[in-house]
Amino acid sequence: MHPTKITDLLLLDSHQVEALLELAPVLDAVKQAFALHSRREGRVFPLVRERLHTGAVFGIKSGDIAAQNVLGFKAAGFWPGNRALASEQHQATILLIDPATGRPLCLIDGNAVTTLRTGAAGGMGLQLLARPDSQSLCLFGTGVQGRIQLDYALLLLPQLHTVHYATSNGEPNAAFEARYRTRCELVHARDANAAVATSDVVITATTGGGALFDLAAVQPGTHFSCIGSDTRGKRELPDGLLPRAKLFVDDQAQASSIGELQWAPATPCTEIGDLLTGQARFQRQPGDVTVFDSTGIALQDLTVAQMLYLRAAATQTGTRIHWPW
Repeated sequence: MHPTKITDLLLLDSHQVEALLELAPVLDAVKQAFALHSRREGRVFPLVRERLHTGAVFGIKSGDIAAQNVLGFKAAGFWPGNRALASEQHQATILLIDPATGRPLCLIDGNAVTTLRTGAAGGMGLQLLARPDSQSLCLFGTGVQGRIQLDYALLLLPQLHTVHYATSNGEPNAAFEARYRTRCELVHARDANAAVATSDVVITATTGGGALFDLAAVQPGTHFSCIGSDTRGKRELPDGLLPRAKLFVDDQAQASSIGELQWAPATPCTEIGDLLTGQARFQRQPGDVTVFDSTGIALQDLTVAQMLYLRAAATQTGTRIHWPW
């Protein structure tokens, strides 16, 4: 009997993707991605990350998971001109491909996937590295990524109650406060150093234009989740912090190329997936300063995309088009 030749391509638009995504399942998928990476059961192919003549940054993250017959890539980047069009500046598209035949299986709007899988990675860093009794948090960035990072922090740190937030223009953000005012105590941080010095956890989710605070503000026992450095030349942390900290990354080669680690590449570090698989251990001491340099790897996109593909099939979500081959 010959195998059935499927000629449909499933399309999942942004509304369909958002309806299928939930915080907890995405967190589980991201944990799976980092464990696969640690055990070398999932591959991350060489990164493409280039600046365009339009002023945009374009990248491709790709990989495969042989045991699950998963192959695919995400084409994504940052288009600053989209703000004038009242559209998101970050744009992403994911394609899942049949590794046996090369035919496309599922085309997915990747914006929400990127947002939640990045938020989940930050959340996983909090679970593994931050003090469980953390009560105060300093957040740099109140955009899409800053909000999802805070959503995961409020979900995973049960004693968190005070959030100092800093804005790029130095002014309070009314929409941000309306979203969170019933979930935590919000304090607009006019003094970044003071906010860092009084917080147990610091999350940086900005465009990575430069150090956001001074090294002298860093107190013993603080955890930093660094999200915004994902391109050569970007940074959010001050000089001297990485060598002083216990540093964890998602992928050492990638972090040293485009993450915070690019600024101190000789700093010893541990891939966070190795904590999940037991290949590395970390017992936080009271004075430890920890940093999670999260640059985002292809396996995060693939495990979440595969979850979406299976959920869409089970719920008959999406649009199928004829794609002969």
